[in-house]
Amino acid sequence: MQVLETNIDGVLVLEPKVFGDSRGYFLESFNQLVFKKETGLEVNFVQDNESMSAKNVLRGLHFQSPPHDQGKLIRVVQGSVRDIVVDIRKDSATYGKHFSIELDGTAKKMLWVPPGMAHGFASLEDNTIFAYKCTNYYEPSAEGCIMWNDADLNIDWGIEDPIISEKDQNGELFKDFKSPFEF
Repeated sequence: MQVLETNIDGVLVLEPKVFGDSRGYFLESFNQLVFKKETGLEVNFVQDNESMSAKNVLRGLHFQSPPHDQGKLIRVVQGSVRDIVVDIRKDSATYGKHFSIELDGTAKKMLWVPPGMAHGFASLEDNTIFAYKCTNYYEPSAEGCIMWNDADLNIDWGIEDPIISEKDQNGELFKDFKSPFEF
C-alpha cells in the first residue's frame, strides 16, 4: 500500500495493491497491521457503512462532534465520486480549507479522513456504491452539517444540479459554525 499526504494534515490517500488478471482482481481493502505500519496510526473500526447513489446525488458536509467524532476509511466499490474533506479543527493551519479527490471503483484508491473533518461526496455515476469504516458509532445527537455550497468554502463538487436531502439543504453556514474540535 502506498500512502500519499494531502494539503490537510492527517488526511491521507491510500493506494492498495490490486492484483488483477483475466479472471478479475483481488485487493486487501483493510489490514490493521499494514495500515499501522504504513500510516503510523492505530485505529479501531467499530462500524462499516455503505450507500448507493444515483448520478448527481450530493451528500454532505457531515461530521460527528466529540466525544462521538469519527475517523473514516473511505472507498468506492462501484462507480465514482468527487470526495470532499473540510478541516474543521480550530487552530489548525488549514482550518476552513478543503481537499478534493475523485475516487472510483476502478483505481481502488482509498481516503483516510481523521476526526475533526467535515466530509461529503458527489456521485458522478448512477449506481455508485460508497463504503466506509468508522472509528466510532453513529450518534444522531452528535451529527452536524455544514452547508455544501457555502460561498466561504468555495467547493467545486464537479456536478451541476445536485440532488440533495432536506437535511443537507439546511446545513450551517461556515461563518456561523463554532467548531468543537481541537487541533
